[in-house]
Amino acid sequence: MFDLTGRTAFITGAGQGLGAQIARTLSEQGAAVILNDLFAERADAVAAELNAAGGKAVTAIADISDLEALKAAKNDAESEIGSGVDILVNNAGIPAGGMALEKFLDTDPTTWHRQVDLNGYGTFNTCYVIMPGMIDRGWGRIVTIVSEGGRIGDPGIAVYGAAKAMGMAFMKSLANEYSRFGVNCNSISLGTFGAPGAFSEEMQAKMARNYATKRLGTWTDIAPAVLWLVSEEAGWVTGQTVPVNGGYATS
Repeated sequence: MFDLTGRTAFITGAGQGLGAQIARTLSEQGAAVILNDLFAERADAVAAELNAAGGKAVTAIADISDLEALKAAKNDAESEIGSGVDILVNNAGIPAGGMALEKFLDTDPTTWHRQVDLNGYGTFNTCYVIMPGMIDRGWGRIVTIVSEGGRIGDPGIAVYGAAKAMGMAFMKSLANEYSRFGVNCNSISLGTFGAPGAFSEEMQAKMARNYATKRLGTWTDIAPAVLWLVSEEAGWVTGQTVPVNGGYATS
């Protein structure tokens, strides 16, 4: 199951953290991988790792909020890897864990665009550039990484949550428009996760009280859910928001 041999995946924010782990997981299942990141050195390091392990990976260095730069990078990467993109994972984002909690009226309006540009326009751009090829070939999978902060409405991160919620609504609309052409569109809504050392032990214990599992998530908790949604086996799953949240919310 979950064999991706012959498929090509485009993963945004793939130069580190969760994006890099998603790239490893899809590569292990046979997919060729295009690693998008804003920083070439990060994406190059992950590509070298995957190629050394016997996979096939190239980079596409671009700011996804810049439509023309993204288009050029995607076209160059497809030419280099020798195939069109079948799988799109919209992973790039600003982690909520790295943000100070602020009530909405205490936020600086000049900072709102950072979240909307990346989580909103960035996702619009990748889909606009990549979906036509999927439709032409009659098969595609799009997964957008969103947040329980947007699905539930956590306090202190209103702008972040709203920007992430854009992705959920967008996937539902695209599913209704394009799944008839073989392109399935879903979201994965995440609870709190982080790299080892991202939070102090005291902070981890405090946050974990809100989770049924009594622990925070890891990259390896999340990447397999992405794998399922981009596989052939998820052919009848579209327009859904799948919570991967350690029981943070159960509805």
